[in-house]
Amino acid sequence: MSGSGTLAYRYAVPSSLSRDGVLSFATSGGVTETGPTAHPYFFTGFLADPGPAAQALLACAAIARARYHVASSTLAVLIDPVVTCNTDRLRFESFSGCCGVHARLDLPPEALGAAPVASGTTNVDFNPPMRGALAGAVATAGQIFLKVGDEQVTAVTESAAIVERKVKLPARWVKGFGEVSALHARMRLVADIPGPEAQRFLASLPRAARSPLWAVPSGGRLSLAASARPGAACLAGPERLAELRPLLRFAKRLRVYAPAGPGNPPAANTLPAPSAWELTIGKARFTVTISPEKYRGFTGEGALLSALATDTAAEDAGLIGLLLGWGPVISMPDLSASSGLSPERTGAALATLASSGRVGYDLADGAYFHRELPLGAEVAKAHPRLADARSLIETGQVTLTEGGAMSGGHRVTFGTGAGGAPGDTCTCPWWGKHQGTRGPCKHVLAAHIVRRAAVGQPR
Repeated sequence: MSGSGTLAYRYAVPSSLSRDGVLSFATSGGVTETGPTAHPYFFTGFLADPGPAAQALLACAAIARARYHVASSTLAVLIDPVVTCNTDRLRFESFSGCCGVHARLDLPPEALGAAPVASGTTNVDFNPPMRGALAGAVATAGQIFLKVGDEQVTAVTESAAIVERKVKLPARWVKGFGEVSALHARMRLVADIPGPEAQRFLASLPRAARSPLWAVPSGGRLSLAASARPGAACLAGPERLAELRPLLRFAKRLRVYAPAGPGNPPAANTLPAPSAWELTIGKARFTVTISPEKYRGFTGEGALLSALATDTAAEDAGLIGLLLGWGPVISMPDLSASSGLSPERTGAALATLASSGRVGYDLADGAYFHRELPLGAEVAKAHPRLADARSLIETGQVTLTEGGAMSGGHRVTFGTGAGGAPGDTCTCPWWGKHQGTRGPCKHVLAAHIVRRAAVGQPR
């Protein structure tokens, strides 16, 4: 960080790909198992499947430079992907400039020719010359020796850095990482199709669409529909999956995830919803998650609100944060047992950690993973909806009723799930427009806070 709201990338050397196939990623700031480090060093070794991995790295960097919504052209762009090493694997992540597309490349142990030397999170320099050289390496299909950091430069001081870039850092980037994690945790697998069908479907997608489409699975295939169907995944802005096209020649399978609808079996989500598209390429996985509509960034989805609306979440997060470790997955039962917290409080603590980017969620593993964003940003201030909910309570505008509440002059009806669950309803115009797809409204939040207090639970 350099000043308020500015992020400075400082690299001791630029990233490069040498003629003999050594891909050296320079690192800038971050956290390792031993604490904050100026130039973390995580990995040295061959990529077991270099072609798919190299193409996916280019796709991750391309999404970091892309904007899919014109009105977002004034927003800052974090062009250097975030890299996390969790004991035995590497994860490269990026957001589009409009914050409506999230990309992650997972390199599990079988994709790496050696074990990582340390765990932690950092940014890596993804400069134009290195991208050009990497594209050439994909074309020639040569071996790639990957280095993420270099132990020889870990002692270099900041004043000795020869490469520096600065970008404005809006808090929305930190929120975006948190919201995507929460949305991933709520998704379920809706389609699992083999490589040839994945190639056919993705290659046949329209370049653009004015209205959201739905990907409908049937008999090991996917087809497009103009309206929602049970078990379908929303596809708003098919052009936002364009970076999957160069990966199709490596595709082994495509898994599609969407939020679970109400009911059993799940009913159709009739309103636009986020979706995640996980392509298995060689020994690696590349996942693109898109927001419900092109103009919507992930930062306003409100997926974390219900968990954050408790008085104990911040304190519990401090305890859980100490217990995370750097293993490949975070076990919720183990965390709950070791912390002595209930599963509900453990989940709320993880949501609080997610709000500052400290955990992500892996759809393939069905579990959270530890990450420490090297953005220098503090946890965002209270979400406006949460602040408004507490204001309703403080001004005496919330009264519990049978099965619900009167909140700010609107009637709230409780669903069967946890606070702010999709089963809740409210008569306010905001809920009428979004119907729970962007998290609970302030009236629902306030009603659940008051209900928890009435039964002696933490607010």
